[in-house]
Amino acid sequence: MNTKSSPVPECPTAGDYLIASKACVVSNLQHFLKMGKLLQCIGNLVHGLQRERGASNLFLGSGGERFSREREAMATESDQLKKAFGDALSDIHQELTQNPVSSRLLNQIASALHGLEGLDRLRGDVVAQSISAADATEEYSGLIHNLIAVVFEAADTAVDPGIAGLLVAMVHLMNGKELCGQERAVGSAGFSSGHVDHALSQRMAHLIEAQERCFEVFSSFADAGSLTLWQQIRAMDREQDIERLRRHALSVGPYKELDTTLADQWFHLMTARIDDLKRVEESVEGCFHSRCIERYAEARNSLAHQESLIASLKSRHDAPHQRILVLCDSGPDGGNVDAFSSSGVSQRFGRSIFDLVQEQSRRLQTMTDELQSAKEALEDRKTQEKAVLLLMEHRQISNDDAHRVLRKLAMDQGRKLPEVARALISMADVLK
Repeated sequence: MNTKSSPVPECPTAGDYLIASKACVVSNLQHFLKMGKLLQCIGNLVHGLQRERGASNLFLGSGGERFSREREAMATESDQLKKAFGDALSDIHQELTQNPVSSRLLNQIASALHGLEGLDRLRGDVVAQSISAADATEEYSGLIHNLIAVVFEAADTAVDPGIAGLLVAMVHLMNGKELCGQERAVGSAGFSSGHVDHALSQRMAHLIEAQERCFEVFSSFADAGSLTLWQQIRAMDREQDIERLRRHALSVGPYKELDTTLADQWFHLMTARIDDLKRVEESVEGCFHSRCIERYAEARNSLAHQESLIASLKSRHDAPHQRILVLCDSGPDGGNVDAFSSSGVSQRFGRSIFDLVQEQSRRLQTMTDELQSAKEALEDRKTQEKAVLLLMEHRQISNDDAHRVLRKLAMDQGRKLPEVARALISMADVLK
């Protein structure tokens, strides 16, 4: 009979978990280094689809007489960008699925891929002119929204404040740029037809206001270089021309005709603006990539230093084992004191580990505090979108009308939009 006993597994120590904590940060940063290429491909594909949408609108609006070749060229370009997106997704597929960081992110990627499957059918309807310009715009916008939402969900998984802030800036810039593209389509429809009815006017006003909200958040989180580029774009003479055409379109009303020759001017001005916004987006992407590399290198060095330090402490662990009591001041006023026993470790070793625990706790708390504003910006957006969906469902109104109702409630109550949105969602939960 074999009576040989199995070795008793060694109990993990505080040092093991300190190292694991550092390794977790390294792993998250490594994830975003790999995600960087995917996010860049998403931005490029979104821009390609926005260009294709604009050409398709002009093609449909002219009864197929204009922008036929341009639309085909842009569709070909979008297909190339779609393939690049697929390749980037394949590169990170294993990590995303085997070590998932967010079920919402994975679900949003699924939604984006599912939407792109219908792109060929949409193009067929455009070529056959069996779809209206408004409906084509709506379908293209849905594809673009699903792609931008992937960036949004990725931002929600960041644990490094600097990286999270840049992703918040990026996603709000992408949203503002998309709203600018939708405004181009709405304005083109108005100028091309020679008049702007009430619905079109309301839609345009909503898009202008929504853009400004996105750009305000972008400005709060953008890096200095991207913010300077953005300010330079805002100072261009073109922005005054766009504002003049906006006022003209919104003030004409249904009983006065617009000069239809302004349609081309409007389209080209807004297209140039969208292209410049893409330059700002690329600037943010570049800063994001550099920040990821920098923080990843710092985190790896910090992990290596911690491993060496703990190994050194363990090697000097030769004093007699004593039970000591470690007192931990857990409150800023010194009023709350926690205590734990360091049974099984020497006094010198125990106190050194305790110092490392405290240092890492302070660092993580600082990161959490810095991360809070970025998370709040993302949460505010989620809350407002949820409130808009509730209004659409309960009042049977459009997305634009729901946004207008939300804004009016905020103005009437003298409160911020996120506060009103949270109150609406709370009331809906009570009424269920």
